[in-house]
Amino acid sequence: MESDTFIFCLEAVSDAETTTTTEVVKNLEQLAFERGITSIYKTCDTIEGLEESLNALLYDDHNFKNYEIIYLVMQGEGNSICLNEYYYSLEEVAELFEGKMKGKIVHFANAKVLDLNAEEAQYFLDITGARAISGYGTTFNTVTSSALDKAFFGLFEEEDDIIEIVEELHQKQYALCKLLDFRLYY
Repeated sequence: MESDTFIFCLEAVSDAETTTTTEVVKNLEQLAFERGITSIYKTCDTIEGLEESLNALLYDDHNFKNYEIIYLVMQGEGNSICLNEYYYSLEEVAELFEGKMKGKIVHFANAKVLDLNAEEAQYFLDITGARAISGYGTTFNTVTSSALDKAFFGLFEEEDDIIEIVEELHQKQYALCKLLDFRLYY
């Protein structure tokens, strides 16, 4: 099966020099094996590492236009991400990637609660050019969003309309969407 959905995953870790196989890596491998969805996985431990990884993808990877989903697995809360105990607002992140996310879906795992007001969400979308930003309103230490993330990513294989994808996700995974409070800003 030829895939046309590509995922770029960036996971925040305490030390990017240390190699470990995280749950995220295992889930991306499972998506590749079961659904044929291609992904690139990188780690970062600083805002500079985040910027460097995304810039390398933007400027060095000639397939960047094929990456529909930018999957961010990092701690944080509401309108910020946390890298190595430093907090950065999504406005700061948006400014780093001004105009560089055209047409992309920026998706946060539930390690970070995504709680934006309409103005914050619109600012991020306008500055980055992203098509949408999605994530979860609640985080549970015992429940990761990985199963729902995989279901969400898999729906991009069959559908292009983000609203249709989210509606279908809610139809197929209603209890999990409700439990984790799945959110989409577009």
